[in-house]
Amino acid sequence: MAFESTQFSVILFGLEKILKMTAIRTKTFARRLKEKNLTAQIKLRDNTQGRYFIFRDGKVSSQAGIHDNPDIAMIFEDAETAVRLMSPAKTHLEFISAAKHFQIDMQGPDELTLWFAETLNMTMNIDPEYGVDAGNGVRRYTSNTNGGPVFVYVKDDKIIRITPIDFDEEDADPWEVKARGKIFSPPKKTTVNPHTLAWKSMIYSPDRLLYPLKRVDFDPNGERNPQNRGISGYERISWDEALTIVVNEIKRVKKDHGPGAIMNGSGSHHTWGALGYWLSARLRFFNAIGWTPVVHNPDSWEGWFWGATHHWGQSARNGGSETYNLVEDCLQNCEMIVFWSSDPESTSGVYGAQEGTVRRQWLKELGIKIVHIDPYYNHTAGLMGGKWLAPRPGTDSAMVLAIAYVWMKENLYDQDYVAERTTGFEKWQDYVLGKEDGVPKTPEWQELETGIPAKDIRALARAWGSKKTYLAAGGIIGFGGACRTATGTDWARGMVCLMAMQGLGKPGVNMGGMQQGTPVDTRFYFPGYAEGGFSGDIFGTGNFLNLYQRMPNIVTMNTVNQGVPRLKIPEAIMDGHCEGWSADAKTIEGQFFPFKYPSPGHSPVKMYYKYGGSHIGTMVDTNRYVNMYRSEGLEFVVNQSIWFEGEAQFADVILPACTNFERWDISEFANCGGYIYHSFTQVNHRVAVLQHKCIEPLGESKSDIEIFLELSKRLGLGSVYSEGSTELEWCKRLFDGTDLPNRISWKKFLKKGYYVIPPLPENRRDPVSFRWYAEGRAKDTPEPFPAPADYTGEYRMGLQTQSGKLEFESSSLKRFDPNDSDRPPIMKYNPAWEGPHSSELYAKYPLQLISPHPKFTFHTQSDGKDSTINDIKDHRVLINGHYYWIVRINASDATARGIKEHDLVKVFNDRGAVVCAAQLTERIPPGTVHSYESSAVYKPVGEPGKSPDIGGCINLLTPSRMMIKRSHAMAANSCLVEIGKWGGEESVS
Repeated sequence: MAFESTQFSVILFGLEKILKMTAIRTKTFARRLKEKNLTAQIKLRDNTQGRYFIFRDGKVSSQAGIHDNPDIAMIFEDAETAVRLMSPAKTHLEFISAAKHFQIDMQGPDELTLWFAETLNMTMNIDPEYGVDAGNGVRRYTSNTNGGPVFVYVKDDKIIRITPIDFDEEDADPWEVKARGKIFSPPKKTTVNPHTLAWKSMIYSPDRLLYPLKRVDFDPNGERNPQNRGISGYERISWDEALTIVVNEIKRVKKDHGPGAIMNGSGSHHTWGALGYWLSARLRFFNAIGWTPVVHNPDSWEGWFWGATHHWGQSARNGGSETYNLVEDCLQNCEMIVFWSSDPESTSGVYGAQEGTVRRQWLKELGIKIVHIDPYYNHTAGLMGGKWLAPRPGTDSAMVLAIAYVWMKENLYDQDYVAERTTGFEKWQDYVLGKEDGVPKTPEWQELETGIPAKDIRALARAWGSKKTYLAAGGIIGFGGACRTATGTDWARGMVCLMAMQGLGKPGVNMGGMQQGTPVDTRFYFPGYAEGGFSGDIFGTGNFLNLYQRMPNIVTMNTVNQGVPRLKIPEAIMDGHCEGWSADAKTIEGQFFPFKYPSPGHSPVKMYYKYGGSHIGTMVDTNRYVNMYRSEGLEFVVNQSIWFEGEAQFADVILPACTNFERWDISEFANCGGYIYHSFTQVNHRVAVLQHKCIEPLGESKSDIEIFLELSKRLGLGSVYSEGSTELEWCKRLFDGTDLPNRISWKKFLKKGYYVIPPLPENRRDPVSFRWYAEGRAKDTPEPFPAPADYTGEYRMGLQTQSGKLEFESSSLKRFDPNDSDRPPIMKYNPAWEGPHSSELYAKYPLQLISPHPKFTFHTQSDGKDSTINDIKDHRVLINGHYYWIVRINASDATARGIKEHDLVKVFNDRGAVVCAAQLTERIPPGTVHSYESSAVYKPVGEPGKSPDIGGCINLLTPSRMMIKRSHAMAANSCLVEIGKWGGEESVS
């Protein structure tokens, strides 16, 4: 040990010199040294060796030995450990392992220990050069968004423009596909969504929260006045006061009420980035304090997760589909595509920008027949043309059965495939043909339900049954407005059954609409956001798949065994109890477990820490949430948000977060990971992005990571939260855990800001999805699902179902409850519980409202904020100084109600009322009206929760009933309303 002891002495002696030289070399570090005055001891645990460092007014000095009373101390187990961990060549795994086994310890207040640790780290990476000089005082940075990666041009710490990334000569060339005598290749550039181009206006929005705020009539030590949430105003307070209030409330509710008293919820999406995301920074903090999570419903996936899963597995994809090399197969072999409840031109699949647009245009070039099935003549139909069928909302499953009926009667299905690759067909056939219930599911029968002429269904069934057909069910396979109706499980189950009849996986017969399945390199590893960033959470994220082995960090774990279903937050708070169903996607049976709130021995929720997004604009029957905020059940509400919108106005204290353009992060274009494994196959080029800190945070706003770190410091958890790493250092740690270091240096990546991952050559591309299954081979597509334990025979042979086959009669549902009328083992037609069959309600509210995902905003993220999106006439309409949300209504329905174009109308039912601008159109059939979900603005004309909203939160009207009883699934698109002219009244009806 003598040699290590000498080395330790040399390192400590040299450390003072390094600190001084770094201060001389960079002004940033010199300013850093002026921030704190303290004495920092570095020593061995047995006090046999050490040196203390004195920081005073920007100067550094040191002395060998042990100080009597240092402000902080860094303590090593022995000299060997100290030398290893203070070496520049140390790995983070070595550091984490030493910390977990208490071979290194930090003593003293977090504020000082973290400052000292970060200062030591900064000596190795201070003032790094990043970005590219664009001339005339402009510097070009990179960032990433929910709608694609961007260049950000900055001058004098102000963003002057944001554009898509254009590649340079050294970036990889795009892939090529040879099909039918032609060569197809995408442009050598990225695309972005329209809402991405609004980011500059959103960053500088007048609605930005720039300072901490406290509700004027909220006194944490006196009257709290919860009834005034959403009514009373706010006053500016300091960060110190805001953080003190929040920390004191955390301590109080835990002490007074016990575990589970703190609830945290978030939206399903956030500003982009693997580290600052809600599945990363947020989870790391709340796991450290103990909390009741808001349990997310698999929103956007409802019918697939709770229905389709039981017929083909795919539970880890929430019931959606694997999608490998489908673009090539489709171009080479497909003859027809049916877009069913599918509008990828609006939704980009998800995160996919406009990458799929050029690919869908190739379909027209090849003369591939196109059919669209959707109550709304959507934007994909408008671009592509083709046959449009508009069923009544919630009746799609009747159309499924009628198509199957024609195939069965006319032998237009693959009988060999059904015999060899499926099970339970005869049972379903008996139902379809009417042998079970005496009702043949003929095209004439479906016409009474859907409104689609029987001749059109026969024509569609015959064309589909005689051509190699792709089925685009949803924007990506697993979405679609039809899966969010009261019959959503039936529709999604029906999609699988139809493809099982046609030979899923055979050349030209598959799931997809040119939105997924590009021939990019899926073997190159870069984590998606769902892998949890630096959360350390192995159970609540996809961290366990790859990232925890590659980016060592301290594991975090929530000790509270209680959850609140997101769709039942109001009932949990106002009624004090509720029930939910788990959405554990590890296996099919993971959704069969009910849970109750509150859990035994746990506290009811008393404090709500709301983070990002707005449930009022995105969940269902959302006046419930408004009323919940104003109830006595919540003692304290804090909201961490970027803009003053949605639910922020119901908080007692507001913490202002900055955008991802004002902080560091790292990510990949359209890579969410986890539940959409390899989701980047939506894009034409895989692009890894270092999200530069382009400008300083506006006002006093802070990054989410910094806010959580400041709270952690006051709770004595600062070191546990940050591990002594800054946000940029965490970016480097994640970079090191990817495959990027094998292709590009950190220095170059830091400066340039992005790397284009080259596609694989043609002879190394992924196999086509389900080709292995159609040919009876072992699974050869590159995904780790299902788990080995979920195979009934040989590993990788067959599907996740009990039979290992596509199941017309579901084994899992049969085992769970064969008599469940909501979800029987075979897919049947159950009329929507809110629709034309609801006779009394339908007489009162004769219009069926559908509220799909919007084109011009990513959920609530790009709406409101006085952003340039408001200038799009198909998004909002400016009337009398206010931008109104739009409701689309057929001209005949409008005429019957005396409504003209851009009249202000009240859309209402027993649940509430929303004032919109009317848009008269033939793109929606009579009896159906269309208005997108996702308004960021909630603006009641009178008392919140009890008066019409002029903000546009159309989900005030949608039903809170679960899609099926034993689920956690909303059915927003089964919603009856009436529409009339609005005269300014405050009454709902």
